[in-house]
Amino acid sequence: MATIEEFEALDIRIGTVRDAQPFPEARKPSIRLWIDFGAEIGVKQSSAQITVHYRPDTLIGRQVLAVVNFPPRRIAGFVSEVLTLGAPDAEGAVVLLRPDFAVPDGGRMF
Repeated sequence: MATIEEFEALDIRIGTVRDAQPFPEARKPSIRLWIDFGAEIGVKQSSAQITVHYRPDTLIGRQVLAVVNFPPRRIAGFVSEVLTLGAPDAEGAVVLLRPDFAVPDGGRMF
């Protein structure tokens, strides 16, 4: 069981995808994302294994949820600064998590 303190240590925020590009250098099929988390956090990069359901051009303007306080990871020369969140569909492909309604970028999940 996780404690409320452990949950509160995760900084999960809403951001809007400002750019998305194919990432053919990645070992697993991925898309590079640039996500705007508002004035406090700014634009952060993420590598996301979401190619089954998404094309880069369909992601621009979409709001997503991401963990913004994990250490950056280098993936095939690209620095992934945040962990974009999703859940598996029936076949295990990633479906992005997003709010039902537009909310301000940078809003913290609680």
